[in-house]
Amino acid sequence: MDEDLGLDDSPDLDDEVDGLQPGYGQEGPGLFDEPLPDPEPACDIKAANGEVDELASPTEPTAPEDQVAPVAVLRPATPLALYRRYRPDTFAEVIGQEHVTGPLGRAIINNKVHHAYLFSGPRGCGKTTSARILARCLNCVEGPTPTPCGVCDSCVGLATGGPGSIDVIEIDAASHGRVDDARELREGVYFAPVASRYKIYIIDEAHMVTKEGFNALLKVVEEPPEHVKFIFATTEPEKVIGTIKSRTHHYPFRLVPPRTLTGYLEKICAQEGVQVERGVLPLVVRAGAGSVRDSLSVLDQLLGAAAQGQVGYSSAAALLGYTPDSLLDEIVDAFAAGDGKGVFATIDKVIEVGQDPRRFGEDLLERMRDLVIVAQVPEAVESGLIDVAADQADRLRGQAAALGPGELTRAAEVIATGLTQMRGTTAPRLHLELICARVLLPVADQDGRGLHARLDRLERRLDMPSLVPTSGQPAPGTEPTGNTERPVRPVRQGDEQPTVERPTSSRPVPERPSQRPPAERPNQRPPAASRPTETAPAAQAAPMAAAGGPSTSDLRRLWPQVLDEVKSRKRFTHALLSQNAHIVEVRGKELLLGFTSQGTLERFRSGGSIDVLRDCLVVVVGADLQIQASVDGGPSQASRQPSQHPAQQPAPRPTRQPDAQSAEPAPPPDDEWAGDDDEVLDETGTDAAELLVSQLGAQIIDEQDA
Repeated sequence: MDEDLGLDDSPDLDDEVDGLQPGYGQEGPGLFDEPLPDPEPACDIKAANGEVDELASPTEPTAPEDQVAPVAVLRPATPLALYRRYRPDTFAEVIGQEHVTGPLGRAIINNKVHHAYLFSGPRGCGKTTSARILARCLNCVEGPTPTPCGVCDSCVGLATGGPGSIDVIEIDAASHGRVDDARELREGVYFAPVASRYKIYIIDEAHMVTKEGFNALLKVVEEPPEHVKFIFATTEPEKVIGTIKSRTHHYPFRLVPPRTLTGYLEKICAQEGVQVERGVLPLVVRAGAGSVRDSLSVLDQLLGAAAQGQVGYSSAAALLGYTPDSLLDEIVDAFAAGDGKGVFATIDKVIEVGQDPRRFGEDLLERMRDLVIVAQVPEAVESGLIDVAADQADRLRGQAAALGPGELTRAAEVIATGLTQMRGTTAPRLHLELICARVLLPVADQDGRGLHARLDRLERRLDMPSLVPTSGQPAPGTEPTGNTERPVRPVRQGDEQPTVERPTSSRPVPERPSQRPPAERPNQRPPAASRPTETAPAAQAAPMAAAGGPSTSDLRRLWPQVLDEVKSRKRFTHALLSQNAHIVEVRGKELLLGFTSQGTLERFRSGGSIDVLRDCLVVVVGADLQIQASVDGGPSQASRQPSQHPAQQPAPRPTRQPDAQSAEPAPPPDDEWAGDDDEVLDETGTDAAELLVSQLGAQIIDEQDA
């Protein structure tokens, strides 16, 4: 047969085959005598997926020597997403869930592993990852152990990027939650594992299982075979029926703290070799909302768009849709200056650049939150309470000082309430403008927040040198400029009586006025010049800019607010101060108070009222003053303001006749020194007759002993 084929003299079969030409002989090589195809190259190049398949050939390639052989081009495989590449393989690599990973590891060491677990928590916080790690720990050849070896078939299969394990079955309950799926699972439970110690079922999105499906699994979850473990993972544990939940060990996962997540992202950026500008990672953490997976997805997006291995703050803010800092600075500065035109111009810019009004409101609320913290903790940036760039930290301090803590808190509450109401609105721009209008007008708030905001503005204005008098009394016939205080109250006859210090008495209650001559009766009410509504002379007002604290006139102007704050804390102290004390002078950091009697002075010193008054001064005035108190019926005659009426010569108080009461001017209707009915006024040592004289302007005609 070899002779018929003519192959006996052929030195090489391959050479004869290579020499065949199409049409050679009567029969072609094909089945239907088709011509012989062209010779194929010795190497088949497949560029897909970066693979090259070479065909083994016993002979040299037949291509001519001058022809360049084809070159295999390898395309790099597409890298996995960051949240897949950096998925933890051990409990030690899981961040922010130490309250879960620690007990699970100790349960494995103590051989107290339960047959069913329920992992609950927000998305992207490590529930499914921890379930896979638990499966690695249980099926490791060296286990069960909390630290898998990482080299056995089970550990390699369940590692990041591994092919998986045939004995670890992951089920998505969102698409396999019907009763038929539960019955199929129940039937396969009783088969032994193929290559591992346990057969582990990881049921993700367990809250999507129907009630009938849970009922079908109830018996097998309650009493499974020894080789079966169940791990349920869900974001809504309340939807898991109680009969299933009661048969599991529940481990609640939580969101990762921002500081922990920021450090984790910094390590990933270092491993990826990308430089990230300061302030970018806080934006990523904020966008991820505490979810590790969401934060890694956002970071992966930024790293993919990095230019020359760097991610800038401006590009990151624009890509993520956050408001530029320049717009936030403009509107905050306009709030501090009360510039309504600037506020609404900034809102117009927000709309012009295509920014979402809701997102702008959220970013503005975040800025107010930072300012509130900076106002209370000036070193918040250095201590890590807020994470901003170094140049932005100085701007935040300046804005916090310009607004004040009270107005900042109120503005944050107004914006937060407005954002809640903005959801679902058909006119978000109008709603944003209304929110900003309410921030601009603290007087529109009838509650305490608006009052504190107005007090903050008043305190900031008191810091201006123009409000501090720099000269003596104005010349006669001229109206003082820069003084917006109310007119001087008409001086009563009783106020013109020279003050005589009341002798010290051992009795807790001062003796009645009838037991002393009229000339020895002290003034029962602080004179008009000592009230906070009066204008104190410049000789008694120390410049606040030089002393670093309020002047005498400033403190008298704010004294009603101080008394209101005292009354809200301790009514006994309010009764002492409002009826028996007045401001004598402010000397630098010391406040000198004058009391009408020694008894009220002792009660003020011994009842803890000094600390109450100091705290209230810090809240209202913003200054911590040392309190010095002494017996002083009122300031000297020279310290009083000149009355608008002709001055009367001081004379002993005559006995008032009934018809003489009409000649005395009535107090103005806004008299802030009118005392309220107080159930503890009797504790001050002031009797009823003294209250009538001091508060109602009555005159004692005659007294008779009972």
